[in-house]
Amino acid sequence: MNEALLRSLTPSVLGILVRRGADFAAAEDAVQDALVEAVRVWPADPPRDPKGWLVTAAWRKFLDATRADAARRRREDLVDEEPAPGPAPAVDDTLQLYFLCAHPSLTPSSAVALTLRAVGGLTTRQIAQAYLVPEATMAQRISRAKRTVSGVRFDQPGDVATVLRVLYLVFNEGYSGDVDLAAEAIWLTRRLAAAIDHPEVAGLLALMLLHHARRTARTASDGSLVPLAEQDRGRWDTALIAEGVGILQAALARDRLGEFQAQAAIAALHADAPTAEETDWVQIVEWYDELACLTDSPVVRLNRAVAVGEADGPRAGLAALAALDDSLPRHTAVAAYLHERDGDLATAARLYAEAAHKAPNLAERGHLTRQAARLNARRCR
Repeated sequence: MNEALLRSLTPSVLGILVRRGADFAAAEDAVQDALVEAVRVWPADPPRDPKGWLVTAAWRKFLDATRADAARRRREDLVDEEPAPGPAPAVDDTLQLYFLCAHPSLTPSSAVALTLRAVGGLTTRQIAQAYLVPEATMAQRISRAKRTVSGVRFDQPGDVATVLRVLYLVFNEGYSGDVDLAAEAIWLTRRLAAAIDHPEVAGLLALMLLHHARRTARTASDGSLVPLAEQDRGRWDTALIAEGVGILQAALARDRLGEFQAQAAIAALHADAPTAEETDWVQIVEWYDELACLTDSPVVRLNRAVAVGEADGPRAGLAALAALDDSLPRHTAVAAYLHERDGDLATAARLYAEAAHKAPNLAERGHLTRQAARLNARRCR
């Protein structure tokens, strides 16, 4: 049984059922039933047209469920529209499905879960494990999302920016349980890039590839975080870096700059430096200036302060940091780093300890605590 084939066909088959009148929740159930039937039947009798087989089977499953539901008797009119066995339409509805799952009426967490379920083909249990929540909780979240989008017209134009934001959220969740969400996000974004010619889709894919290329070097054998400057660059995936840079260059050549392209350009400059000392920080600051104009994000300006500190010295970085709200996430950690660079170890150690208490996860908390301990040990010598 070719599970990859079934997974790749699922969004398109689901889209066809929705276009033919099935509401989203019923169509998704019917497609899942058809996939179970395919797993049972195909090994002994593989179809010549897998997609056509799945469309026919799923439509019949949908009609069976419709007939069994007394409240939906009116849907029996759809029997006459049952597709005849044979080649399925060449139209791929995956793109519309992306837009439906990223509908603005959904919360970000619901949009992410629905995208993983409907487009990614993951089970509810897999998504729950990835997000470290009970399966029942995730099932309720997905069910609510399905109900929310069931009445949405499928032919409405979609918002690419919203879809990209959802995919970016999936990527940033990282990985846990038996589902690698970073890899899943890359797979989904590759599919979107194949369906739509858009420079920001390419920019997001490049950004993901460039970040993912450094994944194995980000943690030590004991699970502790390894800062970018201290990472073993020999462990970076050069093939992913080359692919990401190539995709980015093609996107930038179209002269339609967006925030994901700008972020990818910064990641590419880091990836291109043979050593941390050879990083082109001046150019990185310039890209952060572009990114700040595009997003007006305080987080971008926080990261820019770090880059300014590297390019023009720690005091310049501290001056840039002083203009920002000190309640920003990781503001204290950045201040600690810049004060250490400026030689003020006492202030840096105090700020590292303070930042550790504010850290959003155990790995980051441990890293900041070790930084504070390291500086305190140096001061006591």
